[in-house]
Amino acid sequence: MPIYEYHCNDCGKDFEYLVLGSDKPECEFCKSKKVKRLMSTCGFLSKGSGGETVSSSAGASSCSGCSATSCSGCGN
Repeated sequence: MPIYEYHCNDCGKDFEYLVLGSDKPECEFCKSKKVKRLMSTCGFLSKGSGGETVSSSAGASSCSGCSATSCSGCGN
């Protein structure tokens, strides 16, 4: 049961939706069914031979001062 990110074409808000079977998502803000699934950010860590983190994504690409792992978490 994946969680997908969506954008509402009516109110312009982004939100996450847990997809159960053949559920059709609706905007949690305005209840519209006119939504579009967004491409989600994938997070990973790559470790060097000494165990140090050599690269990462998602959290490292957040806005400065933001602790969210994707922009939908803070609304930017």
